[in-house]
Amino acid sequence: MAANTKDYTVEGMTCGHCEMSVKEEVGEISGVTGVEASHETGKVSVSGENFTDEQVAAAVEEAGYTLKA
Repeated sequence: MAANTKDYTVEGMTCGHCEMSVKEEVGEISGVTGVEASHETGKVSVSGENFTDEQVAAAVEEAGYTLKA
């Protein structure tokens, strides 16, 4: 199965530390192979297999931010 990439909008990221927190939490999800985050755009791009939007939302919340629907 080929890896897929999904983009999400995250509220509350304001600096590089915010990006690192989100990348660290989302990167721990089983099946995730890559995470790119930008506080400037408020976007997070997640690559991998067999991860769900709910898992990403929970990881973003664990980092202290909110996934925008």
